[in-house]
Amino acid sequence: MLPERLTTRRLLLRKFQRRDASAIVEAVRASLPELQRWLPWPHPGYGREDALAFIRESHQAWREGRAYDFAIRHLDRPERHLGNISIWYTSKTQRVGEIGYWVRSDATSGGIATEAAEALLDQGFGVMRLHKITLRIAVGNRASERVAEKLGFVKEGILRQELQINGRWVDHTLYSLLEHEHALRPRSFPVPDRPID
Repeated sequence: MLPERLTTRRLLLRKFQRRDASAIVEAVRASLPELQRWLPWPHPGYGREDALAFIRESHQAWREGRAYDFAIRHLDRPERHLGNISIWYTSKTQRVGEIGYWVRSDATSGGIATEAAEALLDQGFGVMRLHKITLRIAVGNRASERVAEKLGFVKEGILRQELQINGRWVDHTLYSLLEHEHALRPRSFPVPDRPID
């Protein structure tokens, strides 16, 4: 099982708590136009019950050891919700996993997604013993494509009409990183090799 709290140079990644619901709602509502463009779950009425349902499901996934969701916060401002990042198994037997993330609109372009994803790559290839980690990025989402490129992911191809978003089918680009590629890649953000207390 992954640690419930991780730190990077600037960020705190931690398991969600029930008291996070209001902060999640605020971040989603502040970012709704951008989130709705790329993800299927945000909607104009997103509220506390949606956030609490997500937190309950997240806790269940942690207990079952199938997925690990983290709140992204600044170390020096831990009360402000910057976004979510998750890692989960797509095949335990083949040791394949996937990372997904979103960052609130007024905090993008600062390397937050890259820094958080790099920390989860370490956990995925280390603690989870994955051989391969993938990212599925909606075609046209250039900001997320840049994250994949900065982290050394390789573009594998296009997944046609992978998700339905706001009534339209959206193609996704599949990116992947293998464990030996990660081991050889220079670090973008130093990550402490132990969780904080």
